[in-house]
Amino acid sequence: MGLIHIELFTTLDLVGQAPGGPDEDAEGFAFGGWQAPLLDEVAGAQVAAAYVGTDALLLGRRTYDIFAAYWPHQEDGQDGGFATLFNGIPKYVASRGTPDLPWAGSTQLGLDLAAAVRGIRDRHEHVTVVGSLNLVQTLLREKLFDRLDLWVHPIVLGVGKKVFDDGAAPTNVTLLEPPAASPAGTVFLRYGRAEGTPRTGDMSAPGRGVGQED
Repeated sequence: MGLIHIELFTTLDLVGQAPGGPDEDAEGFAFGGWQAPLLDEVAGAQVAAAYVGTDALLLGRRTYDIFAAYWPHQEDGQDGGFATLFNGIPKYVASRGTPDLPWAGSTQLGLDLAAAVRGIRDRHEHVTVVGSLNLVQTLLREKLFDRLDLWVHPIVLGVGKKVFDDGAAPTNVTLLEPPAASPAGTVFLRYGRAEGTPRTGDMSAPGRGVGQED
């Protein structure tokens, strides 16, 4: 069985909507492209490393349309490395409609999304999910992910679609490597899904060091 890795760019208040550009989301979001002023070489290298070994992409419809309009035309451009990877591997698209899928190697998933994702996991070693916040909510709810990479940028927007919205189920995760900050202040966090569900406790209980007198 393969692994499903989610790659997301987020603000400090965990908004993940439209980081790439002002035309990325046409729903009246005023901060499209918020990531661009905060990019630097360190974060770029982290992103590139995160895709090593990817043998399939799993995308929501909106993210697919953005990628399909861009990546097939970048083979010889500055993004040639990503273009070669993305254009050469299968793309699986979650959509309730009947979209046109012009990008070579694209397949629409069935209505039972959880079952379809489990099938993809059985066929591939390293499935990468990019953006696709609506799809991510399903993956979080069904616990259909193995690694969650977050690039947390040093801004607060106060509005926009959140990484953890209504879809997340109580889930334990473990930090897989130390957090790494870029010169622009973006912090890279890599988590792996862990067994069980979150536990509760009492911070004032004996031995917790809270509310105790000397």
